[in-house]
Amino acid sequence: MKKTPFIIAICGVTIATAANAAYSDRQFRAEVTRGLDIVGAHANVNIVGDAAPGELGYEVYETVDVIDTRDYTMFIPTSMYVRGGGGLNLGFATDKAQFDGKEYESSGSWTTQIGLGWNLSSYVRTEIDFQESTFKFSDLKNRQATYQTLGGMLYFDLARRYVHTGDITRRRTFVPFIGVGAGLGHYAFEGTNGADGFVIAAPRAQIGFNVALTDLIGIDIAYQYQMMIGNGFGWDTHANGTDNISNIMASMRVNF
Repeated sequence: MKKTPFIIAICGVTIATAANAAYSDRQFRAEVTRGLDIVGAHANVNIVGDAAPGELGYEVYETVDVIDTRDYTMFIPTSMYVRGGGGLNLGFATDKAQFDGKEYESSGSWTTQIGLGWNLSSYVRTEIDFQESTFKFSDLKNRQATYQTLGGMLYFDLARRYVHTGDITRRRTFVPFIGVGAGLGHYAFEGTNGADGFVIAAPRAQIGFNVALTDLIGIDIAYQYQMMIGNGFGWDTHANGTDNISNIMASMRVNF
């Protein structure tokens, strides 16, 4: 009989413990639920105030939408790219062609370009390209010239194309650049006594900027200068002539 009070006490403690455990479980579920309600009602808002029931659930999910995905994107930087585009010749910044003892300014002239490039780092890239130029001249009918050159360029981007922040990579939308290189090829001034032959474009230089439309596609706008070493810019010219040619170039760059 002396054991009866002891057994009754043990049973009472067991029942109370079970009841308390059931209550704690219900309270935990309620806090998480109320925390999710807070996040749903206050998305992108940091709530400062009473640590009321629901705090646990809010802490678990409070990082939702912290990062603005319009400025940050997860992507793997590419190693190569292709380009295609063209440009217009700047007649006022291009040497005049000689014909019959007179000089004529370039007018309505253009260039097309295709290229293949390698991204060596976030700042440096190199490229080979083919350019074909057609020159026409003011007040000079039935006369034109063509150039075909294969060149190589080394470009230096003046801002990192992409920036790592922990596990997130941010892509820059606007990146200015400069480039220097050379080219070689053939040119011909069509018509009687037109200069033609082998030409070296050295130096060839560019300064411009890239606008990224997506992670892989962008537009390059650049000023291009070339010093052409050949047999003269025009007709009835002397050998070993050196002439300056300027273009405004626009091209699409596609990374892969």
